Amino acid sequence: MEISETLAAGRAAQELRLRRGEFELATQLGHVRTVGGALSGRRRVARGEVERLRRAAGFPDALRERVRTVGTAEGADLMDISPGRFTRLARAGYLVPVRFYLNRYRAVVWLYLAEELRAFASGEPGLLRGRLPRTPTGGSGTTGEGAEEKAGEDCRPRNWRGRRIGLLLHESDDRWERAAIVGSVLDPLQLAELVPDPYERASLNRLRPDLAPGRPGSEAGREVVQRLLTADDPDEISWHRSSLTALLADARRDRQAPRPNDILPEPVGAPEPAPPLEPAPTPELAPPQPARTSVAEREAEPVPHGGRGRPLLTRLGIRRGRDREASAVSRGGGADG
Repeated sequence: MEISETLAAGRAAQELRLRRGEFELATQLGHVRTVGGALSGRRRVARGEVERLRRAAGFPDALRERVRTVGTAEGADLMDISPGRFTRLARAGYLVPVRFYLNRYRAVVWLYLAEELRAFASGEPGLLRGRLPRTPTGGSGTTGEGAEEKAGEDCRPRNWRGRRIGLLLHESDDRWERAAIVGSVLDPLQLAELVPDPYERASLNRLRPDLAPGRPGSEAGREVVQRLLTADDPDEISWHRSSLTALLADARRDRQAPRPNDILPEPVGAPEPAPPLEPAPTPELAPPQPARTSVAEREAEPVPHGGRGRPLLTRLGIRRGRDREASAVSRGGGADG
């Protein structure tokens, strides 16, 4: 399909009268078909797809209702049950969240599709009243209303991760992208164990999707989100490891992970770099020489006492003394003769 026949995500959302979050969710759920790579961030919508949705009955309210999300309180009202029972159903895995965010207290707020909650309430009326049955994820066989809370188990993070990965896999046809999607929920140590080739790991990290856009700014908030993004249940980890192994085999058959061509290995036997030159020894300093002066300067400066000459005033005093002595001798000589 030509680029001229498609619309950018922002323009398509505007024409479909959807907010940004609603449009993203509509594309993830398949309500709005897009073209382009799942992880490229540049998915586009065909003009024909926009026109099809605009011609649908009830546009735009019907489309916006299909992507409307609610929290615990509003979801409990939709299902006509108490918020406490709603939370127990969600923790037990009967209700699967589609999104989450952190409130100002860094508490996780799960969001659910209103359309799915209404469908669950009409299809499972027995779970809305009375004692809850055994948890659908198995367990130790505990039954009763507190069965889903055994050992502090909460299925919401695991179910959200599984749903998010499934939606991303549905959008992508690239085999390395699909492997990166599954590997994104494994911790780095497990990823390094399954993918020992550093170039393959670099390729997976480069294609790694952002499972939860809009990370919090605080370090504590990022730690909370990171825990939700990482698989922690043994069964879940085993499932994703097996899936990643199979997807990597497909990706390797498709093409090799990119290698840098401009970095060559260092030749064998290359000479070692020369050691840094030591600074040359400092020669002994010669005794300071007197500064050269001009004749005028030498005549102007006083000669120190005890030097080769005498101070000017001293020389003048001696000369006057000698003149007086000579005058006295000459006068005395005249009297005797």
